[in-house]
Amino acid sequence: MTERTASVRRDTLETRIAIELNLDGTGKSHLETGIPFLDHMLDQVARHGLVDLDVRADGDLHIDAHHTVEDIGITLGQALAQALGDKKGIRRYGHAYVPLDEALSRVVIDFSGRPGLEMHADFRRSHIGDFDVDLFHEFFQGLVNHGWMTLHIDCLRGNNAHHVAETIFKAFGRALRVAAEMDPRSAGMMPSTKGSL
Repeated sequence: MTERTASVRRDTLETRIAIELNLDGTGKSHLETGIPFLDHMLDQVARHGLVDLDVRADGDLHIDAHHTVEDIGITLGQALAQALGDKKGIRRYGHAYVPLDEALSRVVIDFSGRPGLEMHADFRRSHIGDFDVDLFHEFFQGLVNHGWMTLHIDCLRGNNAHHVAETIFKAFGRALRVAAEMDPRSAGMMPSTKGSL
C-alpha cells in the first residue's frame, strides 16, 4: 500500500504552521503550538485516530490564540486532503461516540469533497484555563474547508467544559480513523456513484 502521508507548511504574516501527518501511523504526536490545551486536544486526535501527527506553530499569541488555532485547523485540513489523495478504497464515512464521565459526544465524518460543518456543543463557561472555547469552532471550520469533508459534531450531554472538549476531540479521532481506513472489500473503488470525491 502506498504511504498515506503529508507534509504541509502555511506561512502568513500572522502565523507559521508546519504539519506532518501519517494516516497509517500508531498514534504518536509531537506538538508545539504554543497553546497547551490545544496540544492536549490534538494529542487525543493522534492517539485515538492512530495517526502520527507533528504540529509546529509560531503564531501571534501576543494578540490572542485565534489566528494560530484557525490556521492549524486549515493546515491540518490541507494535510488530510493531501494524505487521502484520490480517496479510492477508503471507507469514506466514519462515526464515533465517546463518553468521559458525565459528558458524551458524537462525531460523524464524510470525506465527501464538500466542506460542511454542523457543530453543536454548549460549553458552561467561556474558557478552559486560558483557552477560549469559541476557538473550537474556528479550528473545525478551517479543517473542513480545507479538508473537503462534511463534519457533524454533537455534544449530547456534559457539564464540565474540559470533559466536553475532550470527548469531541477523542470522537473526532475515532471517526477519522474509520473514515480514512482502507476498506478491504472495496477493491480500490471510489466510494461514490459520481466516480469522484
